[in-house]
Amino acid sequence: MLSIHRSLRQEIVEHLSRKEMTLLTGPRQAGKTTLLKEIAAGLEGQDLLFLNLDIPKDRGLLEDQEKFVAYLHAFSGGKPSTIFIDEIQRLENAGLYLKGIYDRDLPYKFVLTGSGSLELKEKVTESLVGRKRNFNLLTTSIEEFAAYKTNYQFGTRLGEILATNQVLREEILTEYLMFGGYPAVVTEKRESDKLRTLEEIYQGYIERDIVAMLQLEKSQAFITLMRLMASRSGSIVNYSDLAKLTTLRHETIKKYLWYAEKTFIIRPISPFFTNKEKELVKAPSYYFLDIGLRNYLRGIFDDPSDTGMRFQTFVYRLLEKRFRHAIASIHFWRSKAKAEVDFVVNRGPDLLPVEVKSTALKTPSVTRSYRSFLEQYKPKEGWVVNRSLSADVMIGETIVRFIPWWELMEGAWSGEKG
Repeated sequence: MLSIHRSLRQEIVEHLSRKEMTLLTGPRQAGKTTLLKEIAAGLEGQDLLFLNLDIPKDRGLLEDQEKFVAYLHAFSGGKPSTIFIDEIQRLENAGLYLKGIYDRDLPYKFVLTGSGSLELKEKVTESLVGRKRNFNLLTTSIEEFAAYKTNYQFGTRLGEILATNQVLREEILTEYLMFGGYPAVVTEKRESDKLRTLEEIYQGYIERDIVAMLQLEKSQAFITLMRLMASRSGSIVNYSDLAKLTTLRHETIKKYLWYAEKTFIIRPISPFFTNKEKELVKAPSYYFLDIGLRNYLRGIFDDPSDTGMRFQTFVYRLLEKRFRHAIASIHFWRSKAKAEVDFVVNRGPDLLPVEVKSTALKTPSVTRSYRSFLEQYKPKEGWVVNRSLSADVMIGETIVRFIPWWELMEGAWSGEKG
């Protein structure tokens, strides 16, 4: 079976030459183990050890640090080796354990993976400050999805092909907006199998992450909350309304949303204010990191009335990936007069307002709300991400770029026009 090529692979391979531990995190079923095995397979001729801590026998090797180090010396003969450890969150006190291993200055390179457990996210990361680099693998991006769906036949010309083949790009976008990017879902051929796989992924997440973290306390209430959040994706959180519908207290709702964030299911975005203190106290909105999982929770995969929000969720993921290495944060904007802009990318002194249009625009036009933001903040540049139109217009002091979604794919557009 054709495998999905992950763009993060080369970054990780390049990091193997560094002494720091390589830590690969992300949601369950995002493809971390598969990627780890592919990287290991490409290191032929080197001494490699692959351990999976979901396997009791492998986990037993790490129970005593002294014995584990002795085992590594016996395995490698003291020569430099690469040690792959999958599902590191299964190790008790993993952060302190790994810190102790690293500080021994051993001749081994450690490559670790872990799902979004709180132990891994909070404690391991803190203990390994300055000793690791973290790589975050989410579900398949639209670039990876489109390349897989076209059998990798177009290479770097994929963006050009999508720009000139409307039928192909609509097929790709439609499937992605319905079923999302979990690799096991992407590689299924039949719709019924995609739905079954999404169900298995979510049930596994609830049983292995959430039930354990909540200690079986009100796990059904958590599921209800997630279903409500799926139907309200992109909307400002109304804690009072959610409390009525779930019978949970405000603080419990905030805690459960925090759990979902730390396990890579949802991500909050805060409102944009010039006053940072106001930003901290205003309610956020939330987006799901995988559209297919959001649709599964709603129980609807092809709802015409939901097309706009699914496309907006999709654009959020594009923006997040595009600015992941920049000193930038993504917000939404809503004025006291209730004028709204979908996203505002805060790049310090440089603001980038982004409006999302799920339709195939024929001519450039912007909403009154968008104009209101331009008049108030006078950014140098603004974007209107849409389904088809590519054009530039000047509105006041701002150049507004109408950008079809495929031009935001990684590698498809340099960010400069004309």
